[in-house]
Amino acid sequence: MNQILLITDGGSNVGDSPVIAAAQAYADGIVVNVAGVVDEGSIGEYGATEIAEIARAGGGMSRIVSSRQLSQTVQMMTRQTVVGTIQQAVNQELRHLLGVDSVAALPPSKRAEVVQVMEDLGETATLRVALLIDASASMKPKLSAVSEAIRDLALSLQSRAGDSAVAVFHFPGDSDREPCVMDASWMDSTARIEALFGRIRMRGTTPTGPALLRVVEFFRETCGKIMSEPVQPSSPNRRDDTDGVRSDYVV
Repeated sequence: MNQILLITDGGSNVGDSPVIAAAQAYADGIVVNVAGVVDEGSIGEYGATEIAEIARAGGGMSRIVSSRQLSQTVQMMTRQTVVGTIQQAVNQELRHLLGVDSVAALPPSKRAEVVQVMEDLGETATLRVALLIDASASMKPKLSAVSEAIRDLALSLQSRAGDSAVAVFHFPGDSDREPCVMDASWMDSTARIEALFGRIRMRGTTPTGPALLRVVEFFRETCGKIMSEPVQPSSPNRRDDTDGVRSDYVV
């Protein structure tokens, strides 16, 4: 199961639509979840609307949260997406094989068996989560909360029985030609996650769509390839373009 988890305060202002990019991700079998982070005040109507639309197009969930709630929210969305993906697949098979719409329509004894299989799959299925971090100037006060959320997510994934890995990207890059930077490829360890953020230079633009498309391309290139040790963050002059779109789907 493949996920992109976008952490942003909304307000994409460079490149193609992030909603279209999220839709492309979903078409490739990648669910896009979005955590909208606020400190004081409001995220703004435009930012909140964009966050919801990106998640909807990406077949995922969106939440608007304070920095203090971010870590818990990131873990919750990751877990719920796994559960929802399994439920969809199981319900599809039940309709095809038995002509029933959902697990709830099964006799109690059969329902218990299927629920147990779904729970087991939730813990054992392979899971890839690419974290895409908005590093525009408005996100600077929230970066420490983002770092903590990523560390906690990686720790929670390590407790799963199944194969799990995290990759980390941030946007924008150091130039308009580099809208997104890969900080770490697939890793199954939490080591040096905090160190990734010491290298991020906050900038004013927010190319969310191109950044999403870059991560989609990364999935196409690397899906299934895991590093047992964290990779070195990519050099500052290694970056790529892309574009995207989609939003809120709750399982």
